[in-house]
Amino acid sequence: MTVPKRQIPVWIFCATICVNSDHVLGSSSVVDPPLCQNNLGEMVSFESRSSQQGRFAAGMANRAADGTPFVLRMNYQAASPAFQKFIDRHECAHHQTGDVDRPHPPRNSPAHLMNESIADCVAILRLREEWGGDQSEYPEVLTGLRAAMTTVGFPEVSSDSRVQNMENCYLNYGSAEAFVDGVLSERGLR
Repeated sequence: MTVPKRQIPVWIFCATICVNSDHVLGSSSVVDPPLCQNNLGEMVSFESRSSQQGRFAAGMANRAADGTPFVLRMNYQAASPAFQKFIDRHECAHHQTGDVDRPHPPRNSPAHLMNESIADCVAILRLREEWGGDQSEYPEVLTGLRAAMTTVGFPEVSSDSRVQNMENCYLNYGSAEAFVDGVLSERGLR
């Protein structure tokens, strides 16, 4: 299998995936990463890093120099377990929908924001399925995202839009797998 060359050597770094600075670093245990397979059938590895200077948790989906798909988890102890799970599934979604192997659109362009919206949707659908009958972590994920975006400096209208997208997905869409299949079909990757 040949991995497509990226036209722009830029990491896919998910903006705003961090937590409110009121959450004390080191106060949360780091959750185990999920199993994640990309759209090409490759297993995605997860690597954790932490820094004393790190004020927020973040995730990044990319390929290593040898072509191995991975997610870098940074300062996860700064986030609640529910929000850590969301970050992991959001980053995994970038692999599952083929974002990592496509040219990265300009930051904050409509195409970039669409990739982020799709990854948010996949992540919340996966969590909804994993939670089953106990959906009590759902509000915590939305609160974590709002706090993250505020900490980074996004205007309230941006966080409102992102949360509304996630709420729409959560309430109105079917399975995460069907959603990913639709994205891959639309992108000509199926």
